[in-house]
Amino acid sequence: MTLPFRRTPRAGVRPSPVFLAVLALAAAGGYVAWQATEPTGPTQTERFGIFVFVVAGWVATVCLHEFAHAYLAWRFGDHEVQERGYLTLNPLKYSHPVLSILLPVVFIALGGIGLPGGAVYLHPHRFRSKAQRALVSLSGPAINVAFAAGLLVLLKQGDLFHGHGVLWLAVAALALLQVMASVLNLLPIPGLDGYAAIEPYLDPKFQRAAEQFKPFGMLALFALIMIPSVNRVFFDAIYWLYELSGMHGEGPQFGMRLLRFWQAPGIW
Repeated sequence: MTLPFRRTPRAGVRPSPVFLAVLALAAAGGYVAWQATEPTGPTQTERFGIFVFVVAGWVATVCLHEFAHAYLAWRFGDHEVQERGYLTLNPLKYSHPVLSILLPVVFIALGGIGLPGGAVYLHPHRFRSKAQRALVSLSGPAINVAFAAGLLVLLKQGDLFHGHGVLWLAVAALALLQVMASVLNLLPIPGLDGYAAIEPYLDPKFQRAAEQFKPFGMLALFALIMIPSVNRVFFDAIYWLYELSGMHGEGPQFGMRLLRFWQAPGIW
C-alpha cells in the first residue's frame, strides 16, 4: 500500500507590496540625502529626503520587529499568525495601525523619540514552555539591537560617507532611534516586550493584576518621558549607550534637526 506524500506545512512568508514600498521610499530618501552638498548645506528637498529615509527606515524595522515575533510564534505552534497576515511584513495588518505606526512616526518627527511600535496578536497558551514565550517576546527587540549595531558599525566606516556627510547624519539619527527602541522595548512595563519576556515566570496573581494595565503601558511610558527630569535622564542614558560605539552624539542630534525639514536646521 502506498501512502500519500504529505508536504510539511510552510509559513506564508512573503513580503507584501506595502513593505516593499516602504523599502523603496527609504532607498529614495537615502539617495536624495546622498546628493546633498555639504559646503552649502542641504536644501529643503534634501532635508525632506532625510525625513523620508529616517521615517521609512524606522517603519521597515517596525515591520521586521513584528515579523520576528510572528515567525517565531508560528514556529512554536501559533499558526494563526499566518491567517492574520503577520508573516507578510504588512504594517496594515497590525492590530492597531494608527497606534502602531502613525503615532510613533509623529513622536519621531516632533520629539525625536523612538517609541516601540507595532502590535500583533499572539496566542501564548499555544507555546509549549515558558522559555518559548520569553523567546518570542525577545525576538522583536533583538531586531532593533541588531539594526542599531549594524548601523553603528556602518557609521564607523567613515570612508563610506566621505563627501556625503548629510547622509551620515541621517544614518546616525536612525541608529540612535534603534538604540532607543531597544531600550524602551526591553523595559519591564506591562504591554511592552520586556514585561512579556518575564511574565511567564511571575506569580499568577501578579499577572492577573498587571493584565489590566497592558493597554496603557505605552501611554504611561510616554507620560513618564515627558517629565523634564525623567526626559533628561533618559536621553542622557540613550546617548551614553550610543557613544559606547565610539561615535559622537552630535551626529544624531544634528541629524534629528535636519529631519524636521519644516524648521530651520541651525548653524551648518
